[in-house]
Amino acid sequence: MIEEIQGLPRNVVGFSASGEVTGDDYETVLIPALASAHEAHGKVRMLFLIGPDFEGFKAAAMWDDAKVGIKHFTHFEKIAIVTDNDLILKSIKTFGFMMPGELELFGNDQMEDAKTWILA
Repeated sequence: MIEEIQGLPRNVVGFSASGEVTGDDYETVLIPALASAHEAHGKVRMLFLIGPDFEGFKAAAMWDDAKVGIKHFTHFEKIAIVTDNDLILKSIKTFGFMMPGELELFGNDQMEDAKTWILA
């Protein structure tokens, strides 16, 4: 499931992924929040927490993730990813150079550091 992280400035969208992430999570939570932030502010900063209880992405979620990346490719100013998940970390380290804007990785115990970085 994906939940929006509340209490962030308007040009920052934050999400927390736990359990199994589905395409519906993207369609009802992530995509509308990104579209709204982009419409209101142009460039978007995103904070994405993938916690220890994250189980994985369903196929539809991976497809939606790819579509979001393509549609919003130039809309990101900064992306902070917070996780200790080895597979996610390896994927980002391998393909992160293709991500738009600035990208930083943080461990789960560095959430406050990630918030500080995304706001700076």
